[in-house]
Amino acid sequence: MAEITLDVCQLQAFAEVGYQVAGGGGAHGAMTALRRVVPVDAYEFVAFDPATGRHHSVMSDGHRRIDGDAAEEYAGLDAYRTALATRAPVSMPQPGTERYFRRHLAPYGWRAGLTAPLFLNEGRYTGLLHLASREAFPRRTGALVAAVSPMLAHVTDLTRCVIDPVGLPAGFRAVAFDRLGIRREVPGREVSAALWDDPAMAAFARAFIDSRELSRHGLWFDGRGRWHELRLLRAGVGFQGSLQGAIAAERPCSLPYDLTGREVDVLTRVAAGDSNPQIAAALVLSVRTVTTHLEHIFAKLGCDSRTRLTTKALAEGLCRLDV
Repeated sequence: MAEITLDVCQLQAFAEVGYQVAGGGGAHGAMTALRRVVPVDAYEFVAFDPATGRHHSVMSDGHRRIDGDAAEEYAGLDAYRTALATRAPVSMPQPGTERYFRRHLAPYGWRAGLTAPLFLNEGRYTGLLHLASREAFPRRTGALVAAVSPMLAHVTDLTRCVIDPVGLPAGFRAVAFDRLGIRREVPGREVSAALWDDPAMAAFARAFIDSRELSRHGLWFDGRGRWHELRLLRAGVGFQGSLQGAIAAERPCSLPYDLTGREVDVLTRVAAGDSNPQIAAALVLSVRTVTTHLEHIFAKLGCDSRTRLTTKALAEGLCRLDV
């Protein structure tokens, strides 16, 4: 087999270009670029799901078969723990990997294996890249793969995995949550720093996930005194979208219909079915003040009954969402 002649710096630059050029090609596009300088006959990307603490094979090429229990079995080896500690690829077979090699590689014709732990530049572990070859790998293969592993780590980053964010309008910044409170980016959407950094948002999303609602729409007053239009939608997150999750999305806004913050509070209570005395008690106002607020709200929204007011408020998301 020909010796690799490209140095590490050149390969890292080349792989970055290849990864960006691949765009929608994702893992396969990245590996197509890598294969030009690293002799690989087969590969498998294994993702680590932080929500479950388990590994899953997510994509592969060149294999006739991937054993379903191989990912978790490898995670039980000392070689795996060594790879995490050193962040360096581990070749196979070597002491401690012989049984794994005989079971999962040798029966399919592979003579050499190489497994690289994948860490993002920020230091977060996302999974593994398994490489297989019919011949021994050239000497510098491990170093070259290690050099590009921070870029390949994005392929197995399940915190970015969100399935079917249907019904999210343009212009909203978003964050996805699962029931454990783990946050994920939403592909194609700018991350909302306001939602990401709010300590109460994960619990709010979890309550929505546990409800029977398909969506929720309203006004949110953040911790910095700013109003946002806030929407919550159901979505599958994690490995293959298998976890129940929610997308929280927001965009800054002015209060509609020239409503004041106090009028939004009163309107929210009306939509919940509260009477004027109940609203007064909840908001620590007099009944007369509540009545005055309601008169202004009816005029601004052009409604002549509490029923119509409630229907309009719910349909247009005019109620305050208590995060």
